[in-house]
Amino acid sequence: MRVLVRNPRSGDGKRSARAADIAADRGYDVRHSAASGDTYDLAREAVADGADLVAAAGGDGTLNDVVRGVDDEGALDDVTVGVVPAGTGNDFADNVGIRGVDHAFDLLESGERRRIDLGSVDLPQGPGSDHDDSLPPRPFLNSCVGGLTAESSARTTRESKRRLGVLAYVVATLSHSRDFEGVELEVRAGPDRDPVWEGTAAMLLVGNGRRFPGEERRQANMEDGKLNVVVVEDAPAYDYLARGALDKFLRRGASHLTRLKVPSLVVDAAKPRQFSLDGELVERRHVEFACRPRAMEFVVGEAYDPHPQENPPDVR
Repeated sequence: MRVLVRNPRSGDGKRSARAADIAADRGYDVRHSAASGDTYDLAREAVADGADLVAAAGGDGTLNDVVRGVDDEGALDDVTVGVVPAGTGNDFADNVGIRGVDHAFDLLESGERRRIDLGSVDLPQGPGSDHDDSLPPRPFLNSCVGGLTAESSARTTRESKRRLGVLAYVVATLSHSRDFEGVELEVRAGPDRDPVWEGTAAMLLVGNGRRFPGEERRQANMEDGKLNVVVVEDAPAYDYLARGALDKFLRRGASHLTRLKVPSLVVDAAKPRQFSLDGELVERRHVEFACRPRAMEFVVGEAYDPHPQENPPDVR
């Protein structure tokens, strides 16, 4: 059984509606979410009902919910996951070579399946906390970011995303960067949790499916069991952003950047800060990241590269 989980509130709604029509014509069981969080429940129900393919029609957040639902049913080993890009940014779909609604359905029918990595964020009780604030581990497919980009994302309204698309995030970041004070972080990496960075950061960027500006190529290696990490020190971000020069701000070899490639990462902030998991915001002081190697079977496009060329070796 093939199931399409549709978020009608993703993007402008038009691509989502088209996806539902195509899916119905091709014999999919189309399940529509009616409220926030429904996509997660619908994915779990699809697995319980015997689905062997579950596709998300929406953006990165919708896809994250669907993968989490399949994962929480313990079915990532048995169920193929796909995405029909119908959100605002559709970053993950783009990274795996899916270029639009019609292309996505062609791939769901006959495209390549790859077992790819899944990022994971563990949110245990924070050090020094006097109450149990633990949350279950959460997956991320594309990236988890903290600092300026995450806090700006929290200020990006649904209305502005509908009106401006991905430009809405840029506008919010420019506005917030004027009064952003930086994030005090301690970063440890690897199985032994060795200290790798400590100080005031403008951004923490952790990628599973994507690299970041300044790394030459956008798609990360999604089958190597490692996370791409960039710590951006609290440099004068606003000047770069105002000139549209984020690539220069994140250029390779810049003294205010620390780049890592590691299977796991532990981050402690001086106080609770916001982190964005594929667009979903959580606020924590202690966060543990890990890569789950080849955790799921995903439908990819022709442009997907299982072995993308690496950047010059200044990563760890």
